[in-house]
Amino acid sequence: MNKLLILMTACFLLFSGGSYAEKKECVWNGISLHGKVQFVTSFPDIKIQYVSSFPDIKVEFVDSFPDKCGQWQQVDSFPDFKVQIVDSFPDLKVEKVTSFSGMN
Repeated sequence: MNKLLILMTACFLLFSGGSYAEKKECVWNGISLHGKVQFVTSFPDIKIQYVSSFPDIKVEFVDSFPDKCGQWQQVDSFPDFKVQIVDSFPDLKVEKVTSFSGMN
């Protein structure tokens, strides 16, 4: 049973392009891309680069209830994930928006 499940998962990822399945679920590397985020200078969960075109995700910063894809609430403690802003080689390219957040 386990071998069949592994084979089915591998086939799905192969034919879906791997990361495509994660993007549609608003997940990157097992991290849900909504919730409470802390900006750090070292040991991030995700490295991001701000862009104005062709983002991987559009992010709306909210004051409370960050429960939809791309809604982030900035906090200083107890984050759901930690982010570092970089100028090159990001994990995700982010565009800041005031509405219509989410993944492309």
